[in-house]
Amino acid sequence: MPASDTVTDIQGDPARDLALLVDAAREAGAVAQQFTGATARRWDKPDDQGPVTEADLAVNDVLLRQLRDARPGYGWLSEESEDSGARLTRDRVFIIDPIDGTRSFIDGNDTWAHSLAIAERGRVVAAVVYLPVKGMLYAAADGGGAWLNDAPIRVSGRDRLTGASVLAAKPNYDKRHWPGGVPDVARHYRPSLAYRLSLVAEGAFDAMLTFRDSWEWDIAAGDLILREAGAVTSDREGRVLAFNNAHPQVGGVVAAGPVLHDGLMAALGVRKP
Repeated sequence: MPASDTVTDIQGDPARDLALLVDAAREAGAVAQQFTGATARRWDKPDDQGPVTEADLAVNDVLLRQLRDARPGYGWLSEESEDSGARLTRDRVFIIDPIDGTRSFIDGNDTWAHSLAIAERGRVVAAVVYLPVKGMLYAAADGGGAWLNDAPIRVSGRDRLTGASVLAAKPNYDKRHWPGGVPDVARHYRPSLAYRLSLVAEGAFDAMLTFRDSWEWDIAAGDLILREAGAVTSDREGRVLAFNNAHPQVGGVVAAGPVLHDGLMAALGVRKP
């Protein structure tokens, strides 16, 4: 994360909110690592929404208590909490995925993450994606840049789609999505959506995309980290991502540097709004 004096230099509430999220993410990591993924009790969510473990719930409880105690006036949206329309009446809302990549956690991999964000009137203003096993903490506050641990990060400057390194699951390369033909890119994948977004923000990959409707808690933190790293983020139709919706999903995600994002939209046959 940015050093404490750097956080202090970022003026206004986003800096204070970022400091809160960083502390909470580190506490979440300590709690999650008390569980062993393979032996943690697990259940399958209804409607094929994937697994949940006792670690997910324990982390959610810790974050709910710590964050709501610190900001009682903020709304709350979490993958592991029952949703309430009360958040729609709040200017600021926490958007939380206690463990993004639960399957990776169960399998004992190191690519699961805590994804914590605060949105103000639909736009994310403070964000953390923390991978405790890897020791990687991505952070951003509105107007303060994006960071990986103590180092500022920047999106790739690549401007050509051909040969670009793209993080995306196989179904996104179905030809029905690409009226001009599937682009010739270097295909890569990582299981955590929050981690994928963060990897593009640090320039490790040139772009990421998913055309499936995406839950806000999976992408809110990554959205700000990307934008503060110089990327453009949008849904699959090129629209700006907005958060704290009544139904907390957006229409997929496309993220890349500005020129490459234009190239992806063109290849998708989308005229940007």
